[in-house]
Amino acid sequence: MTSSAPRRLRPWHGILVATALPLRPDLSVDFTSYAQHVRWLIDSGSDGVVPNGSLGEYQTLSDEERARVVTTAVEAAGDGERVMVGVAAYGSTESRRWAEQAADAGAGSVLLLPPNAYRADERSVRAHYAEVAKAGLPVVAYNNPYDTKVDLTPALLAQLHADGSIVAVKEFSGDVRRAYEIAELAPELDLLAGADDVLLELALAGAVGWIAGYPNALPAACAQLYHAAVEGDLTTALPLYRALHPLLRWDSKTEFIQAIKVSMDLAGRPGGPVRPPRQPLTADQEAVVRAATEKALAEGHK
Repeated sequence: MTSSAPRRLRPWHGILVATALPLRPDLSVDFTSYAQHVRWLIDSGSDGVVPNGSLGEYQTLSDEERARVVTTAVEAAGDGERVMVGVAAYGSTESRRWAEQAADAGAGSVLLLPPNAYRADERSVRAHYAEVAKAGLPVVAYNNPYDTKVDLTPALLAQLHADGSIVAVKEFSGDVRRAYEIAELAPELDLLAGADDVLLELALAGAVGWIAGYPNALPAACAQLYHAAVEGDLTTALPLYRALHPLLRWDSKTEFIQAIKVSMDLAGRPGGPVRPPRQPLTADQEAVVRAATEKALAEGHK
């Protein structure tokens, strides 16, 4: 990392790791290991963490577990501004309740999917984000049209920003062309890379942050990649991106949680199993992830 690295001006800027949640063999949450993992990530170059995102298996947690994940992350981070809490839920009232819980815990911002129980129209999306924004924390929209079936297009994002409902967007569509249209339609809306395998392209297009998966296993290498990318240092970024891409692309696959946890286990981090209905990787899938992880570690990418 060079001295020209951009300053982190907002809590949602920089590298924020969507934290995987360590589970014991009986599938209970290992909160002690989770706290240690959050501290380790920040000590290893990450700017913050995102608990209760998809990678954290929030859909499988009880209310008590979900709330404790947040308080554990805030306490372990040592600074609530470093914590962006995932507050997705089927109903806007429930999402607002989780946003209020995040605020009470001392978090700095929240990450919010659009309504995902049905294919919501623009009026519903705008009402949803406006409701959650009432909790008082900055809201980062999460555009994942594959899983939610609701596409936060550049025009809709610009409207949500004009409404005062969002401050940034985690862009997971994979269409890097959108970065330029978002900048044209909503120049004050912050763009965050939302998929590991388009990090370089979105950083060059002006992203000011990365909500990342693979730093759970390889935080130092991912931090080096991110800072080189946002500085436009392609001499450093491009070969590192090529070396890590066989792993980074797993972040955009259905089995991303399982793959990242396998890599974490190999890197000596607390990964562990996943909760059903997710199943372990097939033998062939695990062999691919293992080979790519072992190669990255052997090359010194940690």
